[in-house]
Amino acid sequence: MTLLWIVLSGLAMAALALVGVVTLSLRPEKLQRVLLPLVAFSAGSLLGGALFHMLPAAIDAVGNTTAVWTSLAAGFLVFFLLEQFLHWHHCQQAADEHARGLAPTGGLILLADGLHNLIGGLSVGAAFVLDLRLGWIAWIAAAAHEIPQELGDFGVLVRSGASPRRALLLNVLSALTFPVGGVIAWFASSSIDVTLLVPFAAGNFLYIAAADLIPEVKKSEHLKTAAVHFLCLAAGIALLLLLRAAFSPHGAAG
Repeated sequence: MTLLWIVLSGLAMAALALVGVVTLSLRPEKLQRVLLPLVAFSAGSLLGGALFHMLPAAIDAVGNTTAVWTSLAAGFLVFFLLEQFLHWHHCQQAADEHARGLAPTGGLILLADGLHNLIGGLSVGAAFVLDLRLGWIAWIAAAAHEIPQELGDFGVLVRSGASPRRALLLNVLSALTFPVGGVIAWFASSSIDVTLLVPFAAGNFLYIAAADLIPEVKKSEHLKTAAVHFLCLAAGIALLLLLRAAFSPHGAAG
């Protein structure tokens, strides 16, 4: 049954890549107005998922040990290293004036998205193995991030030279690494303890929220816009706290 939920949730996550088609009907300035509040909300969801669900679950499972916090730090550092590599790879591609196919940025988006989804699938799959409720909480937090990311990625692919249909197909294909990661985590759990992948995922969530998303929404020069972004960030955190209260046998304090 756990494997079935992992597969279904992974396919549902991959299906979210289809939301990119919405960008075709929106003017760039309108898309930006919609996108940034979504980014702020997803940052809050990732923070709430890591702090209120994934870390407490890992500590409940293995204790408040150094291994938990080492795994958390490793999750944070791996995503930093991944972004550093992708940035270097992008610079190498941009230096080649005769690159063919998609523009460098488009290829970079696909590479980054595929790796990101594979690691996300591993992490969410491990959460499902530990506890089904935790798996869905991790999925919700990841999905909140996936929607604005896919909207942005689709636009980048189209601007990089892909037709809308091809961009949509490439986005979905890169998203299919998410269920692959989840299935790998399930099979690995029969031979190794995947519990420490949960704080690893929390480190991923914290990095994405703090290093990628929050910097995007804190640049506003207008007080009203800044207030909207703050409220969306707080709403994402509050939602995950409410889910903690609803699903934890001890409530928010448990």
